[in-house]
Amino acid sequence: GRAIAEECAREGAKVVICSRKEASVEETCLSLKNQGFDVSGIATDVSAWGDLERLLAHAVETWGKVDVWINNAGLSGGMRPLDEWSEDEITQIINVNFTGTLKACRLIIPYFVEQGGGILINIGGKGGRCEASPFLTAYASTKAAVASLTRSLAREYKESPVSIHSIIPGMVATDFYKDMKTSLKLADNVRSIPFVLKAFGVPVSEVARFCVKIAAQDPGKSTGGNYSLLSRWQLVRGIWLMMYYRVTGKVKVRM
Repeated sequence: GRAIAEECAREGAKVVICSRKEASVEETCLSLKNQGFDVSGIATDVSAWGDLERLLAHAVETWGKVDVWINNAGLSGGMRPLDEWSEDEITQIINVNFTGTLKACRLIIPYFVEQGGGILINIGGKGGRCEASPFLTAYASTKAAVASLTRSLAREYKESPVSIHSIIPGMVATDFYKDMKTSLKLADNVRSIPFVLKAFGVPVSEVARFCVKIAAQDPGKSTGGNYSLLSRWQLVRGIWLMMYYRVTGKVKVRM
C-alpha cells in the first residue's frame, strides 16, 4: 500500500492513505511529504461503514474530489489448517478482506457515477483465480470472492464511465510475511517461504507501477480485468528454481 501511494504521488497524484493505526498514517504521511509529495491520511477500519464514509469525506475535503480508489487493506491469517482458526479470526479476515472491500465498492461506485467517472482497483491475491490454496483457505476464499465481486460489478456498471479492475500481485516481500501465525505442523512449509519468494516473488515496485498504469486509464474505456503480475517467464523460472531447491534439500515440501 505504501509503495502504491508513493508511486502515484511520484506521478503527480494527490494521495490519501489510510491504516488502522494512526501512528502508521502519520509516519507514512511525513515520509511522503518530506519527498515533496501531496499526501494526507486518516486512521480507518475498512470493515466499519462509518470509517469508510469518513475516509471518502476526508479525501473530498482535502483534495476536492476522488478520481481513483484502491482497495488494498487485507489480512493473511498465516499458514494454518482451517481447524486451527478461531471463530473470531475467521470473522475478522472476512470482515477486512471481503466485507470491507464490498462496503468500499458500495460507497465509491455511486460517487464515481454521479461525478461522471472514476477508477476502482481491488487488490486480489492467492485464490483470486479460484485455484486450490491449502493452508491459506480462509485468505484465498476471500480473494476468490473479491475477484467475483470485481467481475460482477464491472458487468453491473458497464454502461457507466467507471472502470473496475482487480490485480493479483503475486508473492511480494512485504510485512505481510513477517510474524504471521503458522501451524507447528507446517514448519517445513514456513522455512520454505524465503525460497518461494526468491522463485516467484514480484518486486513491490512492479506492483506499484502497474497500479499507476491502471489508474491512468480513461474511466470506462475498459473494465472487469483480473490482472496477474506473475508473468509466464517468471513462472517458468520459478518452477526451475523450486526444482533446484528441492534437489539440493533447501526446500522439503511442495508449496
